[in-house]
Amino acid sequence: MVEFKIDPKKTALLVIDMTNEFIKEGAPLEVPQGRKMIPKLKKVIEVCRSRNIPVIYTVHVHRKDGVDMGLMKELWEPIRMGLVHVPGSEGVKIYEEISPKDGDIIIEKHRYSAFYGTDLDIILRNLNIDTLIITGVVTNFCCESTARDAMFRDYKVIFLSDCNAAFDMPDLGFGAVSYEEVQKVVCSTIAMGFGEVMSSEILLMRLSQEEEA
Repeated sequence: MVEFKIDPKKTALLVIDMTNEFIKEGAPLEVPQGRKMIPKLKKVIEVCRSRNIPVIYTVHVHRKDGVDMGLMKELWEPIRMGLVHVPGSEGVKIYEEISPKDGDIIIEKHRYSAFYGTDLDIILRNLNIDTLIITGVVTNFCCESTARDAMFRDYKVIFLSDCNAAFDMPDLGFGAVSYEEVQKVVCSTIAMGFGEVMSSEILLMRLSQEEEA
């Protein structure tokens, strides 16, 4: 496994799709584990802000006329029906407990990856960022897609095992898959070929060590 040097001056935190429609209880795309990880994620966000590490939130939205949906509307009925990812709606607001503050950056995206069709890469290059801490939902969709795209662009990926959340997947012909299994496979895959995987506790310790050095 790789171990990157984490330079806070060249590091950014990505908080992926932690919006009401994923996090609130009973929401149409609810990820219960996303709600459970809030205390740890909140601590990571606070520490990053205190060290002047840019905090970048992503929000998944689609135009009301659907012209930017593409295959997303074929794959996800709630998107096709206009029930989720509606610009300006309560559902796409960042969950209040970890809401953005002045100086944070919000990026609207239209596919799983936070890089595809957005200005994320331009922003990171202009901020002289070479390391990305990836957090959010859903582990094996938007978070993993973003981690892969980051590595393809030569960013050092730090994937937090306890600040990325998945949901139980139903049997789609291959057997049901629990969120624990999803986490295990995605974290193992990223650790083997896409970046460094660690807990939030280890990250905060590493950042503290960098500050003392």
